[in-house]
Amino acid sequence: MSSFGLVEPTLKDILSVINPLREDWDTRFRLINDLREVVESVESFRGAVVEPFGSFVSNLFSRWGDLDISIELSNGSCISSAGKKRKQSLLGDLLKALRQRGGFCRLQYIPNARVPILKFESSGQNISCDVSIDNLCGQMKSKFLFWISEMDGRFRDMVLLVKEWAKAHGINNPKSGTLNSYSLSLLVIFHFQTCEPAILPPLKVIYPGNLVDDLKGTRASAERQIAEIYTANIARFRSDKYRPINRSSLARLFISFFEKFSGISLKASELGICPFTGQWEHIGSNTRWLPNTHPIFIEDPFEQPENTARAVSKKQLAKISKAIETTHSRLTISAKQSRCHLLSTLARPHITQFITGTPVRYPNYNGGQFRTSPQNHKVIYSASQAQHQPHNARPENRPNRFISLQPVQQLHSQSFRPHQGPVQQRWRPKSDASQSSSGNEDAET
Repeated sequence: MSSFGLVEPTLKDILSVINPLREDWDTRFRLINDLREVVESVESFRGAVVEPFGSFVSNLFSRWGDLDISIELSNGSCISSAGKKRKQSLLGDLLKALRQRGGFCRLQYIPNARVPILKFESSGQNISCDVSIDNLCGQMKSKFLFWISEMDGRFRDMVLLVKEWAKAHGINNPKSGTLNSYSLSLLVIFHFQTCEPAILPPLKVIYPGNLVDDLKGTRASAERQIAEIYTANIARFRSDKYRPINRSSLARLFISFFEKFSGISLKASELGICPFTGQWEHIGSNTRWLPNTHPIFIEDPFEQPENTARAVSKKQLAKISKAIETTHSRLTISAKQSRCHLLSTLARPHITQFITGTPVRYPNYNGGQFRTSPQNHKVIYSASQAQHQPHNARPENRPNRFISLQPVQQLHSQSFRPHQGPVQQRWRPKSDASQSSSGNEDAET
């Protein structure tokens, strides 16, 4: 069997485990509703709106993904922009309210971070949640990642697989000096921009401005203008009849991802990764990036010239580079190794054990406890079935969030799908009663 022949079904098996189930969506909705009730009980948050963002909104989260929440303060129709001191004070009020309410554990208040944040876990669901104030920029970045994922179904699969691989190698934690999930997503975008033929265009083709600079004035107008620019440019890109189409398998894209970034610790000393231009950029020639004091530079295409990998240390960059090179080596000789050995390279132990059928202490949301894999867990489907699934196919129990989970499209002032026109409604979590009466219309982000 060729290396691609073994890698492809292995990747599909991993995806079948880490893709969220309907219960994972429902659990997060309940957590959002719980948080909303707490926020509404705090006087200083009068008129505020609870809005999710991050991987949940961009549809790039796994079964065990964290939940990011922004509390948008009331400011009429204008974009609210509270100062850092006010954000710190508000999060302090929320911390007190969460302690009084109960049901939330491991509360951690981080007031002096670049963006003040309050972290906690839901006691019943064991989901980590990060809360910030007026993080409209984060919400818009999440929208763009969602829109990008709609351009090619392989993008979402690659992001999930790369994040799982990074977790397996202990390099997906900015607190320890490694890569955050946003940087990993940008690496996948860059890979899709620079493969032959390219799958994605430079992001300046989709949005030529600096997103963070355009979020001003009236929120509805700003979001509408951003969506209109995206819609026009993506339509122009898709209408190019002479654009070559990349039909590479997921396995080929996955292996070439590690080939491309092998030796990154040496390359990063001179070159930065720029998804905005879709090119490696010489750091010394890019005045926006100077003076550069970071071991690796992955520019945020929506908040230039911010470095999304600024937390990566020199020591940990060496670890990241070694993990990439080791993985590439094992992927290219996969025909000579066992499937279990390959799985151990690409996924964490509990994912590997679940796929191979070995009894495993498997995480669920029951108070943070563990259980063996359930007999009625139907998300797994065989590798042979996976090989015949189209890129956008979903396992049986995986919800089609764009069809059955209709409130997803009410998440933002604009529809998730800008080409379908704006939705003039800001998303708010439904009450449990309204959810139960509306069937599957309880989707979020």
